[in-house]
Amino acid sequence: MLGLTTGGMASAALGQTMPPVTGGALPAGLPQPTETIDLWPKGAPGAPGILPVETVNERSTDAQLTDRAVYGISRPRMAVFRPARANGAAVMIAPGGGYRWVVVDKEGYELGRWLSARGYTVFVLFYRLPGEGWAAGPDVVLQDTQRAMRLIRHRAGTFGIDPERVAAMGFSAGGHACADLAARFAQSIYAPADKADELSARPFVAAPIYPVISMKAPVAHAGSREKLIGANASEALEQAHSPHLNIPANAPPHFILHAEDDDVVPVENALLLRAALRAKGIAVETHLFTHGGHGFGLRKAVGKPVEAWPELFLAWARTQGL
Repeated sequence: MLGLTTGGMASAALGQTMPPVTGGALPAGLPQPTETIDLWPKGAPGAPGILPVETVNERSTDAQLTDRAVYGISRPRMAVFRPARANGAAVMIAPGGGYRWVVVDKEGYELGRWLSARGYTVFVLFYRLPGEGWAAGPDVVLQDTQRAMRLIRHRAGTFGIDPERVAAMGFSAGGHACADLAARFAQSIYAPADKADELSARPFVAAPIYPVISMKAPVAHAGSREKLIGANASEALEQAHSPHLNIPANAPPHFILHAEDDDVVPVENALLLRAALRAKGIAVETHLFTHGGHGFGLRKAVGKPVEAWPELFLAWARTQGL
């Protein structure tokens, strides 16, 4: 486990906290983001007395492939992937990690490279984790996703994007963060920091991929549930943090994807969200695959029918005007 190097803490040009680095050599041919946006100019709200120490755990044993998991995030931020030719739309990505850490490569940077190569401006979110002492507790992730959406819109002119056309995508626990944002985008959970907070946090469309949704056993992913609301959470707390139980009438259209042989997050999570959206008359595109397991992202989908999922997302996104 390696913390941030001192030289990686901030960009002199932008005054922003740079993406996590391991200090070791990175694989050739995998461009790393160099542009970031800090979410909170005066520090994230509700900080614990002793800030967590940002730490990078490189889990890959392949020198040509990174698989970094980051925890102890006290300066939440977005890593930016700019396309060579912007199509005017943006995607904010919340990687997964069971709310234990943020898995930045296979559910963040890889999609950032793929989508930006197709014209989308991509913002990979390093969000704070709910078990690390922040005052907002289980709402700390929603604070960061709301703030991220508003900041992207506030700075849309800088990136050549339409402030309306900002999608949210998330994977596993990040899928929960995405679905929770799509359900509770209008809920006031932090004091406004600046003009950006006058803007809407509603995603144009939402794409929870193999998402954690329910916080109630046995459908809940036990690890995410414990980190988010605690092992002994009340029924009221379970309901408050189960997105399918909080769908508003003006929720955005959803694209949901899951593998039926997922042995980590049961496919019933996706089905519960789909049913709740349909009950409210919200447009929802749903793709279920027989094989794929959990956490396939791009790299573990190769050679399987689920490999088609990114193109399916783009085809659907175009029909929505993204």
